[in-house]
Amino acid sequence: MGGNDIALTANSSSNAFGSKTRNGNFFNYQVWPTKTITMTDGDYDYLIKLLALGDSGVGKTTFLYRYTDNKFNPKFITTVGIDFREKRVVYNTQGPNGSSGKAFKVHLQLWDTAGQERFRSLTTAFFRDAMGFLLMFDLTSQQSFLNVRNWMSQLQANAYCENPDIVLIGNKADLPDQREVNERQARDLADKYGIPYFETSAATGQNVEKAVETLLDLIMKRMEQCVEKTQVPDTVNGGDSGKLDGEKPAEKKCGC
Repeated sequence: MGGNDIALTANSSSNAFGSKTRNGNFFNYQVWPTKTITMTDGDYDYLIKLLALGDSGVGKTTFLYRYTDNKFNPKFITTVGIDFREKRVVYNTQGPNGSSGKAFKVHLQLWDTAGQERFRSLTTAFFRDAMGFLLMFDLTSQQSFLNVRNWMSQLQANAYCENPDIVLIGNKADLPDQREVNERQARDLADKYGIPYFETSAATGQNVEKAVETLLDLIMKRMEQCVEKTQVPDTVNGGDSGKLDGEKPAEKKCGC
């Protein structure tokens, strides 16, 4: 397997769908339905779980593959149940007056969900574990766009809070002749929900990284605000700034 292939961390709750054995420094998993994956103990500051969701066929799998491997594979079969990929990135915080702050190593788990109705109870079970959501529709399918409202309702009912971090994505921007959803429609819907909107193409890579980076930025800023609210005052803790720190790997969430 390559360096950006699928990986699962030992503290993930998803092993309810598979089994695990320990072998030295490696954790071996058989993830439902058939794929075996491994990873070593990682050197990172934060573990962030992102969930891609939307109707079947909107391009979630190819989008994530483009992001993690910078490749396009048009022959992916329909996702059955849950799958995921991983990527390590460096997130740079901003200091006072826009100056560069600390840099943190972030381990991203990008979960790929089945869009079919028959898997809905399985995929919604993963909503509460995710820290951010890539809500996708197909620019060449008006129905997939109309169903965004249904997905938003599912998120508000099952995510870790009623106002989670979400980026709306109109995929397949490389097919203008087949387009059924105009940009104004999509932006109006994103504005209604107060979330960013990007038009992307897994085929060309257009805006793929930008969409994920925007979601990560929203999550990290929410976490920093949470830390600042709960931090003991400087006069008590000896001057701790209350900013995100990278002392040890962490998986954190903050309420809405």
